[in-house]
Amino acid sequence: MDLEHPTAARVYDWLLGGTANWAIDREFGARTVERFPLLRDIALANRLFLHRAVRHLVGLGVRQFIDVGAGIPTMGNTHQIADEADPATKVVYVDNEPVAVAHSKILLETQGDPARHAAIQADLREPDELWEAVEATGVLDFSEPVALLLVAVLHFQQLRRGTDVGPLSVQRLRDLLPSGSYLILSHTTYEGVPAPLYQNLVDLDELYQSSANPVHWRPQQEIRELFGDFELIEPGMTWTPLWHPEDSSPNSPIIGFDAPEESVILVGVGRKP
Repeated sequence: MDLEHPTAARVYDWLLGGTANWAIDREFGARTVERFPLLRDIALANRLFLHRAVRHLVGLGVRQFIDVGAGIPTMGNTHQIADEADPATKVVYVDNEPVAVAHSKILLETQGDPARHAAIQADLREPDELWEAVEATGVLDFSEPVALLLVAVLHFQQLRRGTDVGPLSVQRLRDLLPSGSYLILSHTTYEGVPAPLYQNLVDLDELYQSSANPVHWRPQQEIRELFGDFELIEPGMTWTPLWHPEDSSPNSPIIGFDAPEESVILVGVGRKP
C-alpha cells in the first residue's frame, strides 16, 4: 500500500467527491484542479459514460461484467448500475491497489450478493494472472459473453521494466474474452482538444510524474487500436458527452463543457466477433 505518494484511485475518488482518500491525495488533487480547472467535470463525464455504457449493454443482453481498474467505490458503481437494469447481472471488480479492493469488499458485504459479485486484487500488467483470479471467483460463466471495462485506466502507464505493456495486456484480455463479448474503454488524449486544454494536459502529465501512477496520453489512432478487431458499436469512438447521451433530469449533474472535446477523454464500446 503506497501512502507516501498520491495514487490514481484515491485522487479519482476525491475528484468525484468521495471520502476514501488521504491528505496527500487531497493536496495533490487540489493542485491538479488548480492547473486544470475542468478536471472535476472531466472525471464526472467519464463516470457517467461508464453508467450509460453498462446500461446500454444490459439492454443488449449482457449480464456479466469485469471492471478492471475499478478504483474506490464512489458515485454509482458498476454492480449498482447493472443491478438497476437487471438484478441478475454479475460483476467482478479488479484493482491492483489494496485500498480500492478493501473498500470494494466492504461495499459488497452490505450491498452485494456473493453469488453475483466479487472484488479481487490483480494487476492489468499480468493479464493471465488477472484472468485466472477472475475465474477463481466462480462468479462468471465464460460460456456466455462478458463485458470488460477498462475505463480511465490505460492512460496510467502500465510499466514493466520501463516498457508500457498496456496495449499488449489489452490484446491478451481481448483474446481471452468469449465470442460476443464487449470492451468498454475510455482514454485521455491530447489530440483534437482545444489549445488551452492541451497545455493543461501537459501540466497534468508533469504533476502525475510525482505520483504513484504516471500518465501517458495516447493519440486517437493508438486508442482506436486498443479495440483490435472488435467492431465499435454506434456511435464509434467519440468524446464522453457524445456517447449515447441521455435526457437530463432536474437531478442530473451539471457538467461545464462548452464543447464535447473539452472532455479530453475518448470512449467507445467494441464487440468481439
